[in-house]
Amino acid sequence: MRVIDLTHTIYENMPVYPGTDRPKLEVANTYEKNGFRETLLTMFSHTGTHMDAPAHLFAEKTTLDSFSAEQFIGVGLVINCSNLQEGQRITMSYIEPIKEKANQAEFILFYTGWDRYWGTSAYFGDYPFITEDVAEYLIRTKKKGVGLDVIGIDPIFDENLTIHRKLFAETDIVIIENLTCLGQVGDELFTFCALPIKYNNSDGAPVRAVAILHD
Repeated sequence: MRVIDLTHTIYENMPVYPGTDRPKLEVANTYEKNGFRETLLTMFSHTGTHMDAPAHLFAEKTTLDSFSAEQFIGVGLVINCSNLQEGQRITMSYIEPIKEKANQAEFILFYTGWDRYWGTSAYFGDYPFITEDVAEYLIRTKKKGVGLDVIGIDPIFDENLTIHRKLFAETDIVIIENLTCLGQVGDELFTFCALPIKYNNSDGAPVRAVAILHD
């Protein structure tokens, strides 16, 4: 068994969605004064590698804490879209040649390679995102989740969050954003696990996402 960490580390000067405050990691207790170390974490629920719940956009839809833990673990498949250039989109042409395998997966993760820009202004540029046809495929095949190695499933300029809304309006799917290291997973089915922090009425939460490969 091999485990690949697909998670960005949270730190104070990390990239965050434009308009969002960066996280604060303050030392609250010290070894010298208190005999132990403790950190006060202050951050938005969609910081770093994180998961969006349907309740992120729709008040009547499911929150992360309402899902059973089963929702966050399942068969994953990474689809390689790393040949896409800036401004190009992830279409069904990436799924059709491997559709039999994609149909077996519960989580579809799109590897664009955009995580190479993490920590630079280019990360917020014209990154690849899925088309509505791909969103319809995810809905039709009842996937548990979809993930990408970019800051959002919608383009940075789409304030309406069209793809988010399409997915969340029609299904109880979860969306995982800001993944990393997807290129290390390969193109075979594997066990995907992304466990969010469990807090009350959660619209989203940071996750520790991993790929478990059974060699």
